[in-house]
Amino acid sequence: MRAVVQRVTQASVTVDGSVVGAIARGFLILLGVTHADGEEEARFLARKIAGLRVFEDEAGKMNLALAAVGGAALVVSQFTLYGDVRKGRRPSFTNAAAAGDANALYEQFCTFLKAEGVPVAQGVFQAHMAVALVNDGPVTLWLDSAVLMK
Repeated sequence: MRAVVQRVTQASVTVDGSVVGAIARGFLILLGVTHADGEEEARFLARKIAGLRVFEDEAGKMNLALAAVGGAALVVSQFTLYGDVRKGRRPSFTNAAAAGDANALYEQFCTFLKAEGVPVAQGVFQAHMAVALVNDGPVTLWLDSAVLMK
């Protein structure tokens, strides 16, 4: 499971002209799922992201987690995080999980993140979404459960 986590002052996702998810301060999480992912990876990544200390404390140091600043998460499915561009110019997405499996793990990840005390807004799985954000910092992190869980 892969996630691109962006610290934001605001973020929203729009489908067919309607805002379906929006947050103020927090994380925009672009989430990709591969074939080998399961509940363990979803739980691990949710816990890891909820605990990331990338918000500034009173001394100006990145030392606070999402809960400490009253933040939320906007989670958007992003199968293209498993795009393979090693050959040619057109990405291959064979490493991305099948839609049914990916959607189940996407929903499970959101449930685990909520269980960590994080308010969660979501995009719409498999929809064409317009994502808007104001990246704060900018702070952007790439997390891969296959690397982090070794």
